[in-house]
Amino acid sequence: MQGRERVEESRCEEWRYGVGLFAYETENVAGYCVPESMSSEDPLFILYTSGSTGKPKEVVHTTALTVKYVFDVHPGDKFACMTDIGWITGHTYIIYGPLTLGTTTTVFESTPVYPSLARYWETVEKHGLTHFYSAPTAIRLLRRLGKSFVFIRGHHHLQPFTLSTLRVLGSVGEPINPEAWEWYNEYVGRKECSIVDTFWQTETGSIVLTPFPGAIETKPGAAQVPFFGQAPVLVEATTGKLVEGTGEGVLCTSNTYMKPYPGYFYTGDGAARDEDGDIWIKGRVDDVINVSGHRLSTAEIESALILHKGVAETAVIGTADDLTGQAVHAFVTMKPEFSYSSSDEASLVKELVIQVRKVIGPFAAPKKVYIVGDLPKTRSGKIMRRIMRKIVAGEGDQLGDLSTVAEPSVVDQIKQKVAESQ
Repeated sequence: MQGRERVEESRCEEWRYGVGLFAYETENVAGYCVPESMSSEDPLFILYTSGSTGKPKEVVHTTALTVKYVFDVHPGDKFACMTDIGWITGHTYIIYGPLTLGTTTTVFESTPVYPSLARYWETVEKHGLTHFYSAPTAIRLLRRLGKSFVFIRGHHHLQPFTLSTLRVLGSVGEPINPEAWEWYNEYVGRKECSIVDTFWQTETGSIVLTPFPGAIETKPGAAQVPFFGQAPVLVEATTGKLVEGTGEGVLCTSNTYMKPYPGYFYTGDGAARDEDGDIWIKGRVDDVINVSGHRLSTAEIESALILHKGVAETAVIGTADDLTGQAVHAFVTMKPEFSYSSSDEASLVKELVIQVRKVIGPFAAPKKVYIVGDLPKTRSGKIMRRIMRKIVAGEGDQLGDLSTVAEPSVVDQIKQKVAESQ
């Protein structure tokens, strides 16, 4: 075996650059490595923003971490963050946070429902996990399957998994609806676990909003209160004025050089503040679609669709979805010279979905693709996405002022197309 490894080594010399190690080279390496002392402000990792409004921005995160306070971590705890390791959440709470605190971390791959519907709970029981941090989409998916899956052991025996080691449950990536929160609390947490619904982004440096385990009374679906050092505010979208007391607005954080509201970082999420001062995240208010916690630019998806040889023009919108929070719906017009029949439309739609999956990834695949003759536009040629968004949402009778639509008949054609696909 060592001979084969050495042959492979010679083939990989260019890749290694003198850094990589093969298994046989690590046989005599000590099991303990002396840790390097770091300052709290030393750079820890670099992550890039989603690039929804242009070129992705490089964000340097420092060594000072927040897992100790947000999740009430103690020596001997076993932390499991089930989100994508490429997200800021995965970076921080799969790798750096738990390991910096000397806590056991769990790296999970695949999906929560394969090869069994109880994949999460098998993992909790097998490893005696104390902390479980997941996205609302996964929670909604498992809730939709029914509570019985928590008790599935094998194929025939309804015996509950042992989840008694769990102490803190977390939610991240998108707003969690109260129904999913209640299910999470009752069937996973046994009404004994603290639930922390966290809100943050790559750009915010740390978690912005979170209830603290055991310290405050939680509310189903509310991210609630600011984390240490964070000063979130609500801003009126049109005037830029601060929303005082109860009310709704765009969620921003103070002290930043970033636009569009001078002096505040624009998160792109709407939020509401209740009479107790707790904050509720409402979802995206810009041209970003949040699918299962993945922040997707509509322009990015449109660019992927336009790569198809037959596509002339596209318009992508996000709509509410019970499972994924939001879903991608794409309207597509074809080039006049691209020939296809109505019987070919299903296979053409499939091609377009595959196109997006290849260019961006499976998480960006449109839930619906509508092939239409034209898109609703103003006389100046701007696509009126609000019209398509209303029609898909079943609000075709509430389209508002249509006086600026260049060709009103297009609106009726889109209504018919959407109705046919229901």
